[in-house]
Amino acid sequence: MFKLSRRTAVAAATCLFALSGVVSAAELTGTLKKVQETGSITLGYRESSVPFSYLNADGKPVGYAFTVCQRVADAVKSELGLKTLDVKYQAVTSANRIPLIQNGTVDIECGSTTNSLKRQREAAFSVSYFGIQVSAAVWKSSGIKSLEDLNGKTVTVTSGTTSVALIKEFEKAHNLKIRYLMTKDFAESMQLVANKRADAFILDDVLLAGQISNLPNASEFTILDASLGVEPYGAMFRKDDAPFKAVVDKTVKGMIASGELAKLYSTWFESPIPPKNINLNFKMNSYTKELFANPSDKGI
Repeated sequence: MFKLSRRTAVAAATCLFALSGVVSAAELTGTLKKVQETGSITLGYRESSVPFSYLNADGKPVGYAFTVCQRVADAVKSELGLKTLDVKYQAVTSANRIPLIQNGTVDIECGSTTNSLKRQREAAFSVSYFGIQVSAAVWKSSGIKSLEDLNGKTVTVTSGTTSVALIKEFEKAHNLKIRYLMTKDFAESMQLVANKRADAFILDDVLLAGQISNLPNASEFTILDASLGVEPYGAMFRKDDAPFKAVVDKTVKGMIASGELAKLYSTWFESPIPPKNINLNFKMNSYTKELFANPSDKGI
C-alpha cells in the first residue's frame, strides 16, 4: 500500500483545510458575503427616534434598538470568524430608510420601524423587539381605568394620526358617546389633558410616555395598558437573504432568552437617559411582553 510521508500528509491536510475555507467563503451569499468581502457592516440609525435610535450629546448614535443592531454586528463578526470588523454608521429617515437598505448603502436598520405587510414587499424584518399599543394618557386621579371608561368623556386626538380612526371605530363598536377635541400636534393634545380641558389623549403609548415626561408633574399621569391597535417594531434589512436573517433572528431571540433585552428595556424606558437624563417611566406593555414570550416576525 502506498504511504504518504508525515511531511506530505501534513501538507495535504493543510491544503484541504485551505480549500475548505475557500469553498465555505464561496458558499456565502447576500449580506454575509458582502461583509466578508469588505470587512465592514453598515448600521442605519435614526437621529431623533428617542429612545430607540438617536444621537446623544456627542453626536453618536445610541438607543434601545440601536444596541440591538450593534449586537447583530458582533454576531456577524463571530459567525464569519473575522478578527476585526469595521462597523459603520449611516443616518436614515422615514423616507429613505428602505431605499438605502435596497441599494446596499445600509445593511441593517434598527429603530422605530413598524413591521408591516406593505413594507415586507420591499424589505425583510427580524423577530420583533418592541410593540406599541395605541392607548390613552389620563390623570391617575381621573378614575379612568379602561378604554370603555371614556364613555361620556372628552378625548383629544392629533389630526392626521391613525388614532383618530381607531378611537372612532372603538366608540362605534362599544356604543360609547365621546366628545372630541382635534389638535395640530402632540404637545397641544397633552396640554389639553394637563389643563383638564380633555380627559384623555389617544396616541401610540410610547409617544404618550415622551409627552408625559416633559410635564412638570409627570408622576400624576398614567397610560392605560389597553389597546386600540398594535404595531410591532423590528430590525429591517434586505429581502431574500435567509442566511443573514438567521443570524439577526438568532441574535434577537438570544437577547430575549438571556434577559438582556429586558435589561435594555429597563435602561432605556424606565431609567434616566441621555442627553437630558429624562426618565420616560414607561413600563413594558402587554403587547411587548407577548412578543418577548413568543418571538415572531409577523407583520401587520
